[in-house]
Amino acid sequence: MPANLEHIQQIMAEADILFTSEEVEAAIDRVALQINQQLFASNPVVFCVMNGGLIFSGKLLTKLTFPLEQSYLHASRYRNETSGGELFWKAKPEVSFMDREVLIIDDILDEGHTLSAIMDFCKRSGATKVHSAVLMDKKHDRKASPNLKADFVGLYCEDRYIFGYGMDYKGYWRNAAGIYAVKGL
Repeated sequence: MPANLEHIQQIMAEADILFTSEEVEAAIDRVALQINQQLFASNPVVFCVMNGGLIFSGKLLTKLTFPLEQSYLHASRYRNETSGGELFWKAKPEVSFMDREVLIIDDILDEGHTLSAIMDFCKRSGATKVHSAVLMDKKHDRKASPNLKADFVGLYCEDRYIFGYGMDYKGYWRNAAGIYAVKGL
């Protein structure tokens, strides 16, 4: 059932901006520089995690200055809800990454169950090394495992419900030009 449009508009009207578009773009530039330095000679397969990673991936890929193959995968725990459940594969990778390095690009590292499952899948399926890049990393102590970290992180944020730049609120506001937090969440 589609969300109430009035409610969705109210969420944006009351939201707190955490990072402006300029701050996010500068973070993407920093991540691209780090990836260029580390993966320039690795001939990686780069997977965008749909739907959240779409905007970050699109902006990041144009800043990478080395040959790579790009594709997507779609796994989710949220299904347009505000809390996650069991991992659900909508589209597994279709590009072979056997004996190749892999870079997974996603929107956010929250608890990390989805990202961990995707990375484990790639390792079990023959990737020589799996790297991860996230636009946002939430600061809290609920990670799927205590040592779970992304290899490349754009920004760190407080433990709130955030949206914008690919991250959504009930399927909406992925297109917001900035990163916002829902008031009270």
